[in-house]
Amino acid sequence: MMEVVGRGLVSTSYVDEEVRKEVAGLPVGFHIQMIVLPNGSRFTAKVIAGGHLELVSDFTGKPDLTVKFKHLSHAFLVLSFQEGTARAFANDRMVADGEVSHAIRLVRCLDKMEALILPKMIAQMAVKRYPENLTLNEKINKAARIYGLVAKNFLNRS
Repeated sequence: MMEVVGRGLVSTSYVDEEVRKEVAGLPVGFHIQMIVLPNGSRFTAKVIAGGHLELVSDFTGKPDLTVKFKHLSHAFLVLSFQEGTARAFANDRMVADGEVSHAIRLVRCLDKMEALILPKMIAQMAVKRYPENLTLNEKINKAARIYGLVAKNFLNRS
């Protein structure tokens, strides 16, 4: 599931202007990593020009921002959309290693991605605030584009 979240975040940075603006607020070359402790699943993404993200498969350095789930069960709650990312931070299930303002940007990007790709009922449980101005037409169009890019990314990986 962590791979899907990573690919979804990258795809959303190409589809949604709000996410693109959030990512553009980070310096080019900035590395973001999400990981399940102690040695669980992870993804690393890098900020590239234009406010986009790209996955980095062979990253060995220290990321600029690492978001760590303290336990597999904590990651399950968030990745199965039973608990939102902001709530998981508040419940001390996750820890951010890096600048807090950058972690907040990442949470906003994850929330917007979840609002776009999940059915509204599930997204409302997963995000802190469901976007009031998100129309059904916009949601369907962007979700289809995000899912298409995620599928294309998985196919190109092989």
